[in-house]
Parts: sequence; C-alpha cells; structure tokens
Amino acid sequence: MAKRTAVIDIGSNSARLVIFEKTSRYGFHLLCEQKSKVRIGEGAYEKNGYLQPIAIRRAFLTLKSFLHTIDKYQANKTLCVATSALRDAPNGKLFTQWVKQELGLYIKIIDGQKEASLGAIAAVNLLPVIDGITIDIGGGSSDIALLKNGRIVDTYSLNLGTVRLKELFFDKAPGTDASNKEAIGYIQKELMGLPKHFKHTLAIGIGGTARTLSKGIMKQSSYQLDKLHAFSYNIKEHRDYLDAIPLSSAKNLIHFGLKKSRFDTIREGTIIFTQILAHIHAKTVISSSVGVREGVFLEQLLRDDKQKFPHTINPSMISILDRFKPLVKIERKRKAKLKLASTLYAVFHSYIKDTSSYEKELICALQLSAIGKTLTIYKSHQHAFYITMQELNYGFTHKQILLISLLLRMHGKELISKSLFEQYQTLLPPKETLRWLSFIYSLTVFLHEASNSATITFSFKNKILLITSNKPLYLAKEKIKSLEKPMPFAIIIEDESLLPENKALGIH
Repeated sequence: MAKRTAVIDIGSNSARLVIFEKTSRYGFHLLCEQKSKVRIGEGAYEKNGYLQPIAIRRAFLTLKSFLHTIDKYQANKTLCVATSALRDAPNGKLFTQWVKQELGLYIKIIDGQKEASLGAIAAVNLLPVIDGITIDIGGGSSDIALLKNGRIVDTYSLNLGTVRLKELFFDKAPGTDASNKEAIGYIQKELMGLPKHFKHTLAIGIGGTARTLSKGIMKQSSYQLDKLHAFSYNIKEHRDYLDAIPLSSAKNLIHFGLKKSRFDTIREGTIIFTQILAHIHAKTVISSSVGVREGVFLEQLLRDDKQKFPHTINPSMISILDRFKPLVKIERKRKAKLKLASTLYAVFHSYIKDTSSYEKELICALQLSAIGKTLTIYKSHQHAFYITMQELNYGFTHKQILLISLLLRMHGKELISKSLFEQYQTLLPPKETLRWLSFIYSLTVFLHEASNSATITFSFKNKILLITSNKPLYLAKEKIKSLEKPMPFAIIIEDESLLPENKALGIH
C-alpha cells in the first residue's frame, strides 16, 4: 500500500479530506484533515433528488482545493467515495463524469450498505468494542451495521438523513410540534424495515450528529478528559438533554454546549438518533471519531487480513513506537523488560487488590517507556505522558489511556502526582492500586536500564523484597533506594558486584 494515502468522502452535508501516512505494516497516523460544508444535497430532496447548481459549484471548488492539498502533501494514492446525495441524484453520475474530466478525480459512488460496512470496519478496528450496532447519520441516509465477536454480521441503510428531514419537514415550519410529530412518524415508518435482529444495548455513534451530541454531553457533565474517541455515556442519564434539543429554537441551542456550525441540522439529527436508539434497545453510546474515511483506508491496509488487525496488534502502539523510536536499540531487550514486569506483578498481585487486571496497561506503559527521550532526555517522562495522551487513541478505553499515560508520567521518586490524580480521579484505579502499579513500573525501568541483560529473580517474604541478579545492578541500587514504596517493606539486592581487581586482590 502507498506510504501516503488521501481519502475524500463526499457526504450530503460535508466533504472531508484526510491524508494517512503509513509508518510500518500496521502503523499509521493522520497527517492532514480538511472539511468543507458543501451541502451537495441542498435543495435536492424538493427537486426529485436532482443536484442543484449552487451545491454543485460548492462541491467542485472544494474538490479542486482538496487536490491542491493532496499535491502539497505528495500523497501517493487518492481514494474518493460519495454517499447518499450522489447515489440518490439522477444527475449524480453526470457530476462524477464532469469532475473526472475537469479535475482528473475518480469518484466512486457507494451504496448505503457499503457505507455502513466501511464505518463498521473503522469502528471494530479502532474502538475498544467487540459487539454492538454502529449508527452513522448523514445528510441523506443513516447507515447501520451489526457487530458480533469483532465481525460485521449485517448492514442496513435507512433513508433517514439530517438534510433530507430538514427539507421535508422543518424548513417550511421550523420548531413546530406538528413538524416534530410528522418527522417522528416518518422515521418510525422507515425503521419498520430494519431487520429484527438489529438489537443491542451498545450503540456506536459515528458521524457528525453523534459526535456533536457526545461533545455536548461531555461539556454539560464536565467530563475530565478532552478526548471524544471512545467516550461513552448512559442514554437514560442524558435522556432529558437529548429530548430537549429538537424542541429548542435555533437561538437557544447555544445553551446545550453545541457548536454553532451544527445548529442547522442538529435538531433533525437528534430526532433520528434518539429514535434509532430506542428502536434497537440501546442503553449505552460509545462515540467514534472514525468512520467512512478510516474504513476506506483500512479496507486497503487490511485487505490481506480479512479487514481486521491481528489480535496482537494495536495500530496506535505501533505508530507511536514507529515515530518515537528509542535512542538505543532495545528491541531484543524489550521482552526481558516485560518479563520482569510480569514477574513483579505476579509477586505483588495479592497486595495490588487488582480486581480489573491492569497487567495489560502496565505492559503497554513499559513498551512506551522510552518514547519521551526521542524529544529530549530531560523530563522525558513528562514528554512520554503528553505524547501518549494525544496519540494513544485506537483500541483503548479512556480509563486505559489515562492509566498508561499516568504510569509513564510517574517515573521517578514519587509514585503519584497529586494534581494529576485529583484531576482524573474518577477515571483512574483506586489510589492504592495505582501506587502499586507505579511502583512496579518504576522498579522495572530502573532494573532494566542497569541490568545489561542480567537474569533477575524476585521473592517477597516477611516484608522483604529480595532481588537476585547474576550481573551487577550497581546503577540501579541508588535509584531503588530513593524510590517511594506503596507500603513499608525492605528491598535487598543480591548481585554479582565484585570488581575484577578486587577478586585478584582477594577482597570480598
């Protein structure tokens, strides 16, 4: 696959460009993102689906600008897909032919089920989900996929979109109860066609409407982490908020913590979203910042893997390690470091009170422990914290991201930063558990940095941690001596510390 791939997604409401850069076989990151509110479907639903001249002009100029950006970033491959507005339009193919002739850009018009499938490919690979139902509300359609055991079981496309609903019911009589009732009746009639097996307690919100509502809920609830991807909420707890938005005037939408750029379609989108949630019996929503564009890219990237990352691969971890390579070659020593941590974790497991099993997060933190030194060795643990908070996005929950990042930040004498713990307390393990994990992390780093491939064993009896090594651990001893412990106990290190000259002189 090309090193840099550009993906253009032409929706009924917006056109988006993203450029991904591959860093290795499974590693990639987002290099560029642009968006334009082209509203290519504007006026079409009242004109028998025909694209209108003003909207066509906006779309053409946007695509021309996108191509300039693609050229500037020197992308090796460009993929362009169009969704409901173009597939519904009798003149949609004429538009794509014209663009091909004038700009040299091939636009692939995809059907609703393909659109649902692409969104689901992105969600199942880049979110911490195995089962659930993806819901992607666009301007002209709502595309749904059923996931089971990490695979796409079925897809369906509903003729329900924000622009479609706006033009059919709300532009003539905005904000009236009659409009709401007519729209709900229309939605419910369309939902009757959804197969009965589309039922699940977890809904995966893809697309602008779901993202906007999640951001509003995060703001209203003073959520501690500024990260949309993988944010989840209980529908019942926020039912009043969701129900109030469609009844609000455009002027009062600002009180819901919503972006002004979404005011024109968020009421219609919220009605569609809440009706689908009720129909599928959803209780929880998890938010996705990825969708069709990432699905187009991953379909190419994972074409030899049945559209799924191998279970041992996390693309965010791979990408971070690819881009923030350690200053020394430690790949062959990495397994030794992870083994040390796993052994220590087992030794102290009964003290950690670890009901949720945090070994995975501990191991991930140790894999990333050297990334901060890529920027500078000074305060490298702080750099590692910030890199991880920003870049560790895919396949982890917010709680996992915070724990991994905080372990990286705590490398030093103190086991917990009081300010960071207080800031994120509701998303972190109990303080006692966190102290044990931080201790194991720091001790492992100290030992590994000074061990020179030593064989190290541990035992913990009578409040004494005995560390035995077949090679000197001289440099680690001072750091370990000053390391805070989660409870009072002694640390004794037995290593091969006799110097050659001492041996020759008979000094013991």
